[in-house]
Amino acid sequence: MILLRTRGMSLIASIICTGSAVSLNAAPKGSQTPAIDASYSSPLAVSELERIDTRKPVPLNPVMANHQKQNMREHLQAVQAIVDGLAREDFAAVEKAAKTMGYSEDMRQMCSNMGAGAPGFTERAIEFHKSADKIAEAAQFKNRIGTLQALNATLQTCTSCHATFRQQLTDPDGKGAMHKHKHN
Repeated sequence: MILLRTRGMSLIASIICTGSAVSLNAAPKGSQTPAIDASYSSPLAVSELERIDTRKPVPLNPVMANHQKQNMREHLQAVQAIVDGLAREDFAAVEKAAKTMGYSEDMRQMCSNMGAGAPGFTERAIEFHKSADKIAEAAQFKNRIGTLQALNATLQTCTSCHATFRQQLTDPDGKGAMHKHKHN
């Protein structure tokens, strides 16, 4: 059991560290400073990124794109809290953190709005939120293995979605692409 527990925690720690490293260029929450100075982008560089990044675009205006990234950073914080709770065997903390990512009617509406221009995105996003509910359910029963399996399934929905989709910034009014930005 100790070996299994150590392996599971090591795997999760690796995933969290890798996921956190992806967000190092992100602006701090509430910051008005852009994560990447737009003056460093050139039309040629953007064009090259569009050519090599073959993921499906999710067209979003800058406000929606920023909101989506804030949500994803919050999801990463929730995953970190889940791992911490599991390490301390605090299943109430695990359940609480998982519920912040869980499914609700408001979440369905937000996913629908974010994915309106990207077929398949809304369904993936809803799948993610419903998978987080399974983490909370397993935690209610203090089921460490079940909680880890549910967390693994949730992280698989994350990596699958990030492998499939990227943000495509549109004009603030939602008409026309400004440029495509790799979704982190």
